[in-house]
Amino acid sequence: MATTKIKKVETPIDERETFVSLQKSFADSEANIQEKLKTLYALQEADNEIEKIVQLRGELPAEVEALEGDVAAIEGKIEHANALIEEYLHSIEDNKQSIIDYDAQIEKYKEQLDNISNSREYDSINKELENQDLLRQIAVKNIGELRMAIEEKRDLLEELGRRLEIRNEDLAAKRDELSVIKESTASEEEKLRVRRDALAAKIDARTMSAYTRIRQSVHNHLAVVPVFNGDSCGGCFNTVTPQRLIEIASGKKLVICEHCGRIIVNPNAE
Repeated sequence: MATTKIKKVETPIDERETFVSLQKSFADSEANIQEKLKTLYALQEADNEIEKIVQLRGELPAEVEALEGDVAAIEGKIEHANALIEEYLHSIEDNKQSIIDYDAQIEKYKEQLDNISNSREYDSINKELENQDLLRQIAVKNIGELRMAIEEKRDLLEELGRRLEIRNEDLAAKRDELSVIKESTASEEEKLRVRRDALAAKIDARTMSAYTRIRQSVHNHLAVVPVFNGDSCGGCFNTVTPQRLIEIASGKKLVICEHCGRIIVNPNAE
């Protein structure tokens, strides 16, 4: 009778899983535990070196991004101001045409005054003349206000132009500075990232998920640390129990710091 090989079922990775389940998964792994721990430590070292390169850039990326935002905002204000000026100019032309129309109406009503037959008609024409003159005055006033608004917007455009020039100069300088730093470290960073990806590929998904989660949860991004000063966690510097120190030294078990949750390893374990 043929025997059926039982296939091991992989449980889904739970971001909230306990370190106990991680330790069990780590122990059940077919890969050599010492090699896995060394790979984890090497991965942490590669990530540390990459972060040092990133830190060389300091606040430059954020400063460049902020300046780009300022430039875009100023350009948006310039575009808006120019659009308003165009709108005001069209309104001025419309009001000029209205004045021409009002003048024509006024002339027409004045001619009619010469041919009136009664007082009622006279009053009616005079009323129309007053209305047309009032509308003409409003149009003239509108033109004056629009011209003042245009001057204000042109003054604003001059100020925005000066600010834009300064921001563009600052942006160009910061971009050049950032470019120099990137170029000087690009080769080294690329090698580190290739090495980092190769190390990460050797680590199972569950352990990699835990490593990433720990790195994101601690301020210095150290998920894997050695023993510090012979008896303490290299991440939080709390004392490690003698039994755990033995387990760490052997390199045959995944040891999690009970205080900070970091993985403590012996990189020199044989």
